[in-house]
Amino acid sequence: MALTTVNEVFEKMPQVFNSAAASGLDIVFQFHITGDQSGDWNVTIKDQACQVVSGVHASPTVTLTMEFSDWLDMCNGKLNGVTAFMTGKLRASGDIMAAQRIPSLFPL
Repeated sequence: MALTTVNEVFEKMPQVFNSAAASGLDIVFQFHITGDQSGDWNVTIKDQACQVVSGVHASPTVTLTMEFSDWLDMCNGKLNGVTAFMTGKLRASGDIMAAQRIPSLFPL
């Protein structure tokens, strides 16, 4: 079933979280989603646990900025993350390598 709203994605993330892929990680992802469904969410991965919070984290490991429709396309498998980054649809700052772990941590 396709994810249709940005809120739905962030609500589902803890449910699909792959704790085995999080072994040894201490990462904070900051998501800045723009457009009609804009908002800020941060996701903390520590001790093989996941916490999703609405708002801005004081010191994220990596910050990802994306327009809401592109974010939904990426989460629904219609847009590849690398392609989104290379074409400017996904902007990242901080530890870019941490961002590459998202698909294995959250198999949406």
